[in-house]
Amino acid sequence: MGFLNHLFGKKEEQDQAKSLWEKLESEKDLDSAVERSSQQKVLIFKHSTRCFISKTVLKNFEKQMQNSDKDYAYYFLDLLANRPISNEIESRFDVVHQSPQLIVLEKGKATHNASHQNIDLETV
Repeated sequence: MGFLNHLFGKKEEQDQAKSLWEKLESEKDLDSAVERSSQQKVLIFKHSTRCFISKTVLKNFEKQMQNSDKDYAYYFLDLLANRPISNEIESRFDVVHQSPQLIVLEKGKATHNASHQNIDLETV
C-alpha cells in the first residue's frame, strides 16, 4: 500500500483536496463560474478519470492548491461524465480541448490555459 499511497496520495489527502473543488456539471455551473470570475480568478481543471497522466497532473496540482495562499475559485470538470460542458468551454472561450487542462477565467474571459506538465499554479 505504501507505493499506491505515494502514487495516488492517502485517502485523507484526497478528501481534503476534493473539498477545495467546486464541481462543474452543467451549463448553469459554468455560467456561475463565469460570473464569479468578475470578482476573483476562476481556475477550471478538466480531468479524464481514465487517464493516468491526468491523475498524476491532478494530484500534483492539488498539492499546489493545498500549499497556496491564492484566493482563487477552483472548479473541477470530469470530462467523461460531462463532455458537453467541455465542448461548451471550447466554444465559448475559443480554447482548444485538451486533457488534462487548466483554464483561467478573469472577468468572463479565458486569460490562460495549459495542459499536461505545463499545468502549474505558480504560472497562473
